[in-house]
Amino acid sequence: MGQQQLIFIVLSIIIVGIAIAISISLFRENAIVSKRDLLINECVSIGQLALKYYRMPANFGGGGNSFTGWQFPENLETSENGTFNVTINAENVVINGQGNEVVTGSDFIEVNVTVTANGFTTEIVH
Repeated sequence: MGQQQLIFIVLSIIIVGIAIAISISLFRENAIVSKRDLLINECVSIGQLALKYYRMPANFGGGGNSFTGWQFPENLETSENGTFNVTINAENVVINGQGNEVVTGSDFIEVNVTVTANGFTTEIVH
């Protein structure tokens, strides 16, 4: 009877250990997805500023259907979720957001949001 109880205890410890390992893995994956979503939301918010400039007539200080001349606000270059870089062309603006959460090895969360006259396109890099 004592040997069966020891086997039961050992099996219970193994099962609990596996459950904890799986829980940690799922928690980490959820944290990465949440950070990625926050980064995408911030990129889209920046993109809305660019789109507002694009749609505003030139005589009101806008781009008059061009992104050329839009200035990326310096106070939005970094946030608690990551850093942002912008590439401005006449037809589109590409906003690159690099998060501060490591996905694998040395790869950080990274997304690109392209803003055009018709809306936004999101690309998940990492």
